[in-house]
Amino acid sequence: MTQIEIPWVEKYRPNSLDDVMGHEGITKRLKAYVKQRNLPNMLFSGPAGTGKTSSAIALARELFGKNMGMNFLELNASDERGIDVVRNTIKDFARTLAFDTDFKIIFLDECDALTNDAQQALRRTMEKYTKTCRFCLSCNYSSKIIEPIQSRCVIYRFKPLSPEDIAKQIDAIGKKEGLTIDEGAKKAINYVCQGDLRKAINILQGASSTGKKITEDIIYNVSSRARPEQVREMIMLALQAKFLEARKKLDELMYEQGMSGEDVLLQLYRETMALEENELSDKAKIELVDIIGEYDFRMVEGANERVQLEALLAQFMKYKK
Repeated sequence: MTQIEIPWVEKYRPNSLDDVMGHEGITKRLKAYVKQRNLPNMLFSGPAGTGKTSSAIALARELFGKNMGMNFLELNASDERGIDVVRNTIKDFARTLAFDTDFKIIFLDECDALTNDAQQALRRTMEKYTKTCRFCLSCNYSSKIIEPIQSRCVIYRFKPLSPEDIAKQIDAIGKKEGLTIDEGAKKAINYVCQGDLRKAINILQGASSTGKKITEDIIYNVSSRARPEQVREMIMLALQAKFLEARKKLDELMYEQGMSGEDVLLQLYRETMALEENELSDKAKIELVDIIGEYDFRMVEGANERVQLEALLAQFMKYKK
């Protein structure tokens, strides 16, 4: 019977704090907690795919070893958002004594999805069971966590991973999987993932299904992203008042490459900000960013994305060089 291949994001998830990429300062402090065999309540905040869950699981593994299953509870608050999960699941786990150690750890992922009532209940639970349990909360936006919970936690802010860290991990996985990844492909992965290592690994796994040699073209095709130069060319055509040609480029992106309107808009924003001063003045950039924001709002509210993107290209024409 053939073994089922697990996704690479799980296959290459760090087993120890030493394996966690980037965040050297945070990892150093977590190692100190392991050494002391004690830790405070913690709040991990930062963008997706930057190592928050991996750090929490690696910390628990180093603290508890083979007893991790009995002393570590992982919950995803975006699945169970209400007050009942705090009153029942969390409280039942927190009130019992730890097995062969001083305390348990409850890891609550995506806790910014918890309702306000659930957060208020969690605050009281964190106080009540402090002798038997420590809480590790993870969120994308710490501003969505109520202030009383924030004040009870040590806050660690995870920033997007650097291109060097992403490239290092991609090289390591490529070597283990027998892939040949060219420099263009690495740059493309960094451009698409923007510091999200989980996304980078998923893109690499998707690209590997086409063969062992990974190129720039494969990465952009797998991730449904346009090359930066394609979007830049569309912008420059609009700035030269060549509307029909710019519209043709938009057709290529949306129909031939299957990009969504939101993806095109985000890349338009990135490439507009990347234009040189001689291509577009800073004053024009400021005005165009304001316009892009307006069209993004229209699309989110349900306007036809094709009509809105063409109207946006028409707006670019007002800034003809």
